[in-house]
Amino acid sequence: MATTNLEKAQIMFKLTRKNNWGACYDRTEHFKRFQNLDKSIEELSKINWILIHKKPQYTGLSLNTQFKREIIEFIEKEMPYLKGALK
Repeated sequence: MATTNLEKAQIMFKLTRKNNWGACYDRTEHFKRFQNLDKSIEELSKINWILIHKKPQYTGLSLNTQFKREIIEFIEKEMPYLKGALK
């Protein structure tokens, strides 16, 4: 099943809300509610928006600060009610 842009935006919004940029990451098990998590992560990491931190015990995710403007624009486009709320 294909991942939706909304689901990708929600994953990235959760990372934004927790301020997970660059070296500050969150474990993938905190994203269990997303049905297509692996596929979404794969697609977002291909365009370098999500950074994957492989650790011995878990995998961490963070957003790439180089694409901060594009990521925030994407989230606001998919979730218009957040417009202006993200920094």
